[in-house]
Amino acid sequence: MPGKKTIRVVAAVIEREGRYLITQRRASGVLPDLWEFCGGKVEPGESDPAALRREILERLGVQVKVGNLLSFVRHPYEHYEVELYLYECALLDENLQKLRIADWRWVSSAEFPEYTFTPADQASMDKLLGITPEK
Repeated sequence: MPGKKTIRVVAAVIEREGRYLITQRRASGVLPDLWEFCGGKVEPGESDPAALRREILERLGVQVKVGNLLSFVRHPYEHYEVELYLYECALLDENLQKLRIADWRWVSSAEFPEYTFTPADQASMDKLLGITPEK
């Protein structure tokens, strides 16, 4: 049996005054209405920073400065596996738009439990916050 397809995904951790920028996936897409750190798939031949800048521009209409890699998780879904790389990023523009997303919010880490995140993003947050998942 062949292995699952692996998809490389990058996402931005953008923090401002103790709050983090999260985005909601569109109802018509994969993993509808779930929340995540904004980002998307890395295209063949594309670097992680280039993919992140492109995805943020396509989804929020703003430019970002990509910083250090903060976290990496591998998460299996039913038909594929995601390798999610979280990068520290800074907004270069404050004029956020809802382009290829349903919504966006600035939330504190204490508010994360109020939002239903994609499984890969949840695993990344747990890792960053030092939370051990229940068995």
